[in-house]
Amino acid sequence: MSAKPPMREALVAAAFQLFLERGYEQTTVDDIVALAGVGRRSFFRYFPSKEDVVFPDHERCLADMTAFLSTGGEDDEPVERVCDAARLVLRMYAENPAFSVQRYRLTRKVPGLRAYELSVVWRYERALAEYLRGRFAGRRDGTLRADVIAAAVVAAHNNALRSWLRSDGKGDATAAVDHALGLVQATFAGGPTPPVDERPEDVVVVVSRRGAPLWRVVQEIETTLGRD
Repeated sequence: MSAKPPMREALVAAAFQLFLERGYEQTTVDDIVALAGVGRRSFFRYFPSKEDVVFPDHERCLADMTAFLSTGGEDDEPVERVCDAARLVLRMYAENPAFSVQRYRLTRKVPGLRAYELSVVWRYERALAEYLRGRFAGRRDGTLRADVIAAAVVAAHNNALRSWLRSDGKGDATAAVDHALGLVQATFAGGPTPPVDERPEDVVVVVSRRGAPLWRVVQEIETTLGRD
């Protein structure tokens, strides 16, 4: 006989079962605790709101990220450090692909959850930016550079992560995120540039008379390129 899951996990499991069966908006906290077999106090001991039960692991991940950044030394390349910090978020999602995909699908359907998710992403970005601000203190445009790099890291990470989630968690999420973050490092830290297509680029010059209508110019370009 298997042991019962811890109460926190039981609440998350009950919540998602009901979200799938009834819909997020139609499910109440009372419904969740009834299915989990616990009281309302138990729910709010772990989750301040119904939205929080959808994102049960982000507080831990944010704490891990903050701790990781705070233990960095002066010898650490700062852009590389924040990219490594972002990989902690990927690791959290990859620990349970089925749950991560399920949550992604749910947040796409519920505007309130999308807004909540954006607030979570903003907290990650602020943690990265605060670390970089400390590392770039005293430099010209140090604060601006810190904020731009933090935003770029989050955008690159989330682009690759969401592509993986849209594929139902198939494929190599680590490789995709590494490639995306490699682009950030190449741009801001002088890291190795991701491989590109080295075929020579074709240059096409189209001459059109002044005042020609736009549709005619487009037609001439398509004809030159050999498109129907």
